[in-house]
Amino acid sequence: MNNHSISFSPIITDNLFSDRFNQIDKIFSTLTGEKPITDLPGYDFIKFSDTRYQLVILVPGYQEKELDISIQNKQLTISGRKSSIQKEEQTKKVYLHKGIKNNHFTVNFNLNNPIKIISAILELGLLKINFEYEIPNEEQVKKINIQKK
Repeated sequence: MNNHSISFSPIITDNLFSDRFNQIDKIFSTLTGEKPITDLPGYDFIKFSDTRYQLVILVPGYQEKELDISIQNKQLTISGRKSSIQKEEQTKKVYLHKGIKNNHFTVNFNLNNPIKIISAILELGLLKINFEYEIPNEEQVKKINIQKK
């Protein structure tokens, strides 16, 4: 007869300080009243060219209607708000470990130039926002034609 045990504790890596930043962040956030950095969703910022970019944000369990994307004054804002129905369903559950964050969140990105959103796609828990920088006319490269005499 084989006895197997199940552990709900995270696996400890060889880096002794791997979780220290999260702990320090939460302590300072408690003292200052600011939201911890570690409570924000993870994201990747990808550059395809001088004007084309993609922002990928980790939003597991969110639906399209629970996410909001807006641009104002060169600031891109992404926010997520879980519906009250899902919050009620979660309170009925007993979690043995809860590592997937479903908190309300707002993430702001200050941008150098105005942008144009090309697409926003929610796929497999990833929100992918494709956009282009709109380079002002005075900053665009202008070709000068050389005339023959």
